[in-house]
Amino acid sequence: MSNQPPALRVINTAAPIRICDNGGWTDTWFAEYGNVFNIAVYPYAEVQMRVFRRQDVQSRITIHAENYGQRYVIEKPHGTYSKHPLLEAAFEYMHIPEDVAIEVSIFSEAPAGCSTGTSAAVSVALIGALDCLTPARMTPYELATAAHKIETELLKQQCGIQDQLASSFGGINFIEMTKYPQATVHPITLPNSLWWELERRLSLIYVGHAHSSSAVHQKVIQELEGAGPEAAKLKPLRETAQMARSALVAGDFAEFGQSMVLNTEAQRQLHPELIGPDHRAIIEIAKAHGAIGYKVNGAGGDGGSVTVLSDASATNKREMLQEVQRVNPHYQQIPIYLSRFGLRVWESGNSQQTR
Repeated sequence: MSNQPPALRVINTAAPIRICDNGGWTDTWFAEYGNVFNIAVYPYAEVQMRVFRRQDVQSRITIHAENYGQRYVIEKPHGTYSKHPLLEAAFEYMHIPEDVAIEVSIFSEAPAGCSTGTSAAVSVALIGALDCLTPARMTPYELATAAHKIETELLKQQCGIQDQLASSFGGINFIEMTKYPQATVHPITLPNSLWWELERRLSLIYVGHAHSSSAVHQKVIQELEGAGPEAAKLKPLRETAQMARSALVAGDFAEFGQSMVLNTEAQRQLHPELIGPDHRAIIEIAKAHGAIGYKVNGAGGDGGSVTVLSDASATNKREMLQEVQRVNPHYQQIPIYLSRFGLRVWESGNSQQTR
């Protein structure tokens, strides 16, 4: 880097992850329609992109994946991906102008495989940075759509729509998918006192290893695909999203916690292995310390994380987190703060935000 010329532009982006995704599994192609409630939170996925004239540097695209300690070069994305397909496919999708070269650093404090939509947040943050190289600017919905298309069309992966929308829009949202993948995002506005109390009560606990239950997920998908969008197992998932929205708007934490519990049970009904032994251990500790809600994040399976909603006692929450750590040193509390904003884009040296 010391031999490089000064960058023409330094573009920064940050996109939140999401927790408490009541209604997950209903935002998919096999569900056809659905409802999802989720909460965007810090820690963010962060991108810093340095832009150069193509003729001034040796490599056209350089990726620095900080979490993995990897730095490598892509000369021209062409559909054959190497180390990080999600990142490399984003460059292909966004059509980098031929007269520029870029160096992108990507980082997130959320562990990979945490089941909190981290990969979607990274994708949204990267697309947001690359979007600054084009004449027009994408809306939050267009950014989320682009990130979703990269996963489903370029990488041929199974992927719902909620994670990308949460990262793009931020805040607390009720997402109504009318017909896959079309959706309407309904932001939920809370008074500050309720926002702060929710933030204080919530905890995110990582079980210490990434979710890796593709075989279980595939079995669930096959069953739901065969049953169709009116599958009985999808109904309670859609209902818990609506329940969460209504409870939170009313400021009813007990009802909100119950929506999380019912959603976790609905996940268990899809397949028992979606609620793993580590999830169960954390949930039992949380309940012993007065927690009134818990949600296995994402699709569930072996690994990932649990969102816990504590009761009114701050002491109970702290004692719960201490007990979690004592029971298994691999369990890790990830500090979270509710994110009022979705994707943020700005340039270093420029005090005015570009989005």
